[in-house]
Amino acid sequence: MPQPRLSYSFIHCDVFASRPYAGNSLAVFPDSTGLSAAQMLTMTQELRHFESIFLQKVDGRIKARVFDLFEELPFAGHPIIGAACSLHRASGDAGTKNWNFALHRNRRVTVTTMARAGRYFGTLDQGRPIFLGIASDCARQQIAEAFNLAPTQLADLPLEVISTGLKYLVVPMTGGLEQARIIKSDLEDRLKALGAEFAYLFDVERFEGRHWNNDGLMEDVATGSAAGVIGAYALKHGLVQPNRSFPLKQGHFMERPSELLVTPFGSSDDVSHVTVAGEVSFVGSGELVAP
Repeated sequence: MPQPRLSYSFIHCDVFASRPYAGNSLAVFPDSTGLSAAQMLTMTQELRHFESIFLQKVDGRIKARVFDLFEELPFAGHPIIGAACSLHRASGDAGTKNWNFALHRNRRVTVTTMARAGRYFGTLDQGRPIFLGIASDCARQQIAEAFNLAPTQLADLPLEVISTGLKYLVVPMTGGLEQARIIKSDLEDRLKALGAEFAYLFDVERFEGRHWNNDGLMEDVATGSAAGVIGAYALKHGLVQPNRSFPLKQGHFMERPSELLVTPFGSSDDVSHVTVAGEVSFVGSGELVAP
């Protein structure tokens, strides 16, 4: 009878960053065989990254499970890109490679990675976005209030719920990003009433964003899943051209500057799919004893 594994190796990388100690940090566990969901969550909480990703090869596929500090997520952008670039680096190959991941709740995604001169770049196809609804004027007021914003700081564009895996309420702004913070404890209830899971603040003039957990205690450095939503929103509302990439900035207010390269495809009337890409830098590696 095989003995249970006692320890698990992980790779520490920074996603959406051209150098270490910038971007969104991540722990990638290349082989999580034998770990339960409860153990994965405990290990994620121990490392205190915004998210960790646990990989396992099953029947030629790469099974991936993503956890934040509270729960397992059905989808997340920066962990998947970070995992793909980590696998590419471990392979020792140069050039371009494709990676197919099977995620929680049976979703499958593909990441294309490129290695050149010791640098790694990953592109995640987030698929076709789903447009789930526009907030009412009353809801606009409530969301602005929850984020410590004046209604006049919102752009003359709709607050809209869109999903490429997670349901985000896009909050378009023309100012006030630096003062934004969550000041209402019932934000999650306000978002649920709109059919959203999270909110993403998006400065439509500077193309910069901010995102927090709904309790407001932790700000995300670079939100890959939301970047796909922003790509869909920007194309639908004429802020960008189809099939052209644009940089989305995030993390500036945390002194972790990040850049996400977003490309929406199709047209304003029919956004066919969105890709999110960025560079991955490697910081180190380690090992955890299984809980």
